[in-house]
Amino acid sequence: MLNVAVVGSGPAGLYTAEALVKQAAAVGTSVQVDVLDRLPTPYGLVRYGVAPDHKSIKSIAQYLRKVLESPGVRFVGGVHLGEDIAREDLLSAYDAVVYATGAMRDRRLGINGEDLPGSYAATDFVNWYCGHPDVDPGRFVVDAESVAVIGVGNVAVDVARILARDPAELHATDVPQPVLEALQASKVREVHMIGRRGPAQAKFTTKELRELGELPGVDVVVHADEADLNAFDLAGEGVKLVESDRRVRGNMVAISGWAGSAGSGAGGSSGGSGAGGSGARRLTLRFWLRPVEILGTDRVSGLTLERTRIDGSGAFGGTGEYETLDAQLVLRSVGYQSVPLPGVPFDSRACVVPNAAGRVLGPDGEPLPGEYVAGWLKRGPTGVIGTNKSDAAETVRSLLEDLVPGSGGVAVPRAGLLKYPEAEGAAGAGAAGATAGAGAGAAGAGDVESPLAAVLAGRGVRPVSYAEWLRIEAAESDLAKELGRGERVKLPGSIAIWSACRPEDS
Repeated sequence: MLNVAVVGSGPAGLYTAEALVKQAAAVGTSVQVDVLDRLPTPYGLVRYGVAPDHKSIKSIAQYLRKVLESPGVRFVGGVHLGEDIAREDLLSAYDAVVYATGAMRDRRLGINGEDLPGSYAATDFVNWYCGHPDVDPGRFVVDAESVAVIGVGNVAVDVARILARDPAELHATDVPQPVLEALQASKVREVHMIGRRGPAQAKFTTKELRELGELPGVDVVVHADEADLNAFDLAGEGVKLVESDRRVRGNMVAISGWAGSAGSGAGGSSGGSGAGGSGARRLTLRFWLRPVEILGTDRVSGLTLERTRIDGSGAFGGTGEYETLDAQLVLRSVGYQSVPLPGVPFDSRACVVPNAAGRVLGPDGEPLPGEYVAGWLKRGPTGVIGTNKSDAAETVRSLLEDLVPGSGGVAVPRAGLLKYPEAEGAAGAGAAGATAGAGAGAAGAGDVESPLAAVLAGRGVRPVSYAEWLRIEAAESDLAKELGRGERVKLPGSIAIWSACRPEDS
C-alpha cells in the first residue's frame, strides 16, 4: 500500500489522484491518496476559474466528484502548505508527494499607472464573479462606462463576455447573488479587448470567440485595417499561421465577418443585435496595440496605446504612433504564473517546478526522492483543462516506476482505458467520509486515518472532510431554491462558506 499526498484539488490534482488509483491497480499494487487543498472547497479552476455561463465546461466537476468518491481517495480541505504544514511534514508522512497547485497569479504589464484604483488583474475579477472565498463579494462596483481588457486569450474573452452580457442571462447560473446584483447595476456600455499582436496570433479558441457574436443586444466591432493580415505584418507571419493552423483559420472567419459588416465607420459591427449597431452595449476587438500607460490621478481615467507591427525581418515593435482610449476600468489578462511553494524547488524564470517527466529536480539536476509535480506548476499555463489528464498520467507513471519494483516493465494502457479497481462492498474514501459524519478525523475517510492526522491535531488544525464539503454543496442548492435561481448559487464569501461547512462553529 502506497500513501501519496496530492497538493491541490483542481483538475491537475484530481486527475493525478485518478491516475494513481487506476495505474497502481494496473501494476498490481494499491494506493491511498490524500488530496489536500488550502480551501474548504475542491475543484480549483473548474469551480473558481470557469465563467458561470459556461455550464458545459463547469460540468467537468461531476467527473472530478467521482474521483473524490472513488476507493482510495480522500479530501483533506482547509490545509495550507507553508502555514498549517511544511514540505518536511508531507515527506515524513507519505511515500510520495505530488504538487499540483496550478498557476493563478497574473503577469503584470510593468507600465505607469498599473496600481491605480480601477486597474486590476483579470483573475481578481474572475475570482469575484466565480465566488472565490479569498475575494470580498463587494470587491467590485461596476460603475465604469468604458472598460479595457488587456489580452486576447480565453480568460480575456470570458471577462469581456461577462461585462457585455445582459445580467438577466446569468440569473440561472451559480454566480453569487451580490455579484449578480452588482452586474445588474453595471454602467458598462463599451468593452475593449486589446491585443499587442494581430488576430492571427491571438490565443483564444474559435468556439469562445464566436460566442461574443451571439450575445443579444451587443454590437461586436473590429477595425478593418487591424483585421487585415498584411496591414501591420510585413513578414507575413499571420498569413502563414492561417495556412497552417485550423484554429487560426476559424478565428479569422469570425473576425473578418465582423470587420466586413456594415454599420461602423471604424470597420464594422455585428453581433446579437445584428449589423445595424443598435445594441445596448458595444464590444470592440482591437489588435496591433500595446498599453504604454494607464492614465489617471485618483483612479483610472484612460489608457495610452502604441501601434505595433512586425517588420519585414520579423521583428516585433512599436511604431511611435499613439492613441488614448477612454476607460475607467482596466483588467489585465496577459498570462499567468505559478507561485513558489515553501521549500519546494522553483524555476523563477519559467515559473515552474523543475522536473523531468514529473519528477522534481533538485539544484544538482537530479530527481528528489518522493517528490513529483503535475499540471501548470509542472509545464506552465498551457493547454486546456483536459490536457491535465495526460500530464497527470505521465507524472504517475514516473512515480510508480520509482516506488513499485518492476512496474516500469508493465505496459499501462493510456489514461482513458484504465478502470478503477474493484472494491468489494466498500464505498470510496470520499463517499465513506460523506456517511461517516462531518467531524470525522483528518479527512472523514471512514476508518482509515490520514497519515497527517496526528501532525494536524497537534497544531490545532481541523481539516475539512468530504462530508463537510457536501454541506456547502447542499447550502448552495438550498440558496438557489430560495432565490429561484437554477440548481445552485455560490455562497457569498468565506464566512458564509465556513458557516455552511461547520454550522456548530458559527
